[in-house]
Amino acid sequence: MIDLRFKNVSKEYQIRQAAEPESARYGLAHRLKNLRRRAKQFWALKDVSFEVSRGEALGIIGHNGAGKSTVLKLLSKITAPTSGEIMINGKLSALIEVGSGFHPELTGRENVYLSGSILGMRRREIAKKLDSIIDFAGVRQFIDTPVKRYSSGMYVRLGFSIAAHLHPDILLLDEVLAVGDAAFQARCFKRISELKESGTTIVFISHDLSAVEFLCDRALLLSKGEIVANGWPRDVITQYERAANWDLMPGTSDAEMRDSSKPAEITGLTFHDDEGHESFHACTGSPLVARLEFSVSEVVPDAVFEIFFYSQDGKFHCQYSTSLNGEQIDLAQGMGAVEFWCAELGLQPGLYYADATLKQRAEDKEIDWQSRRAVLRVDPGKRVLGNFYAPHEWRIMHYNQMTPTPFTGLMNLHRSCDE
Repeated sequence: MIDLRFKNVSKEYQIRQAAEPESARYGLAHRLKNLRRRAKQFWALKDVSFEVSRGEALGIIGHNGAGKSTVLKLLSKITAPTSGEIMINGKLSALIEVGSGFHPELTGRENVYLSGSILGMRRREIAKKLDSIIDFAGVRQFIDTPVKRYSSGMYVRLGFSIAAHLHPDILLLDEVLAVGDAAFQARCFKRISELKESGTTIVFISHDLSAVEFLCDRALLLSKGEIVANGWPRDVITQYERAANWDLMPGTSDAEMRDSSKPAEITGLTFHDDEGHESFHACTGSPLVARLEFSVSEVVPDAVFEIFFYSQDGKFHCQYSTSLNGEQIDLAQGMGAVEFWCAELGLQPGLYYADATLKQRAEDKEIDWQSRRAVLRVDPGKRVLGNFYAPHEWRIMHYNQMTPTPFTGLMNLHRSCDE
């Protein structure tokens, strides 16, 4: 049975160009002319068709502006399509912005009733689920405190907990699984998984590719308002990651991108697993190989290669560099590559952009810097708290059986990867 159907759906918006800043000093006729400016057509969706079967979990991914939020607004009936047909079979609930119905002066308990009612729950149903909602959010100690005194984490946890206790036929999710700490996110995943197992149809729109792959049976890739891929989540995500890497690089080939004025250039950056297979993703705590390819037209003495990793918000996280061990690298004319091998990746789950650089150490002279040369998706691996995973080793000593000795080597040590 089909629960959702988009049939040749298109959505057009009229975008009016802003008036010139200096128009205010002109007369009324000039300003009226600006108001009569012809609007520009913008198609947020163009002839989109797909179906979602009962009990299926569909993920929708794509770059910002691809049309994902427009699909959500159409399904939520916030807006209507310009053309096409939308069929919804069953009770639909949208979990879009957690805590959006809260009143800051009301207590957590009062906001549970208020928000639950907004989301379509009856008062008797809310009362029956109240203890479960409070325990899920972990705010029992503060449930009778006005939510304006809640921390941001408590606020969103309570908001998600209320929505998580809905039992709709169809559930729309939009970037809501990134709330709270790691422990609460695990509870969120578990709850969504339970809804899925109970037969709830789910449409999940997110930039969290690992969550899409984990939760969804199928995925759609949107680009400029059109579906460009539809299939198994892993296949669609791979296509999306390849497109992301291609979009980061101007031009169509390495030869076209080369600058003849530079003595050497970076021509490629790829990531590989410990078996040498190219991959666009890795796991926290797993091995990673970064292969940086280059072309040299003039001899470059004392060269240094570096890779910088940035999260999506532009925050700098870490660096790989050939300069750390002091070894000198002299580049001769021709093509080559340098490989950075990391035994245990320290980056926490997320999407990261990588810059690649080439410089001369002695003169501190930058030869080539390529911003956002590649994208790396890091999936959950070793479950650790904090901003990054720090590889470590440990040993245990029983003082009543032996005399403590200095840390002299790696014999009989337990590595963190053996946990």
